[in-house]
Amino acid sequence: MIVYAECTFFIPDVHSLKGKRSVLKRMMDRVKNEFNVSISEIDHQDLWQRTTIAIVSVASSKDAAEGETRRAIRFLESNPEWEMTEMILDYY
Repeated sequence: MIVYAECTFFIPDVHSLKGKRSVLKRMMDRVKNEFNVSISEIDHQDLWQRTTIAIVSVASSKDAAEGETRRAIRFLESNPEWEMTEMILDYY
């Protein structure tokens, strides 16, 4: 089972692409190290207060893949430097 999520975040306190990259890199690195998922920025690379991240998990059962994906999303949501504005969850 493959679970795919897209999360869009607004980052209100950054004022440059460099500031955005700092927040994004730190969070993506932590997700890669703590969860069994793949993660990448897939949209809004040229905007400094917005980003869309894709998260993918592959497991033998839907529950395992969805659980790992949702844990990674909750972790991302816990960051006080940004707020989630949209999330899409899909199954393959």
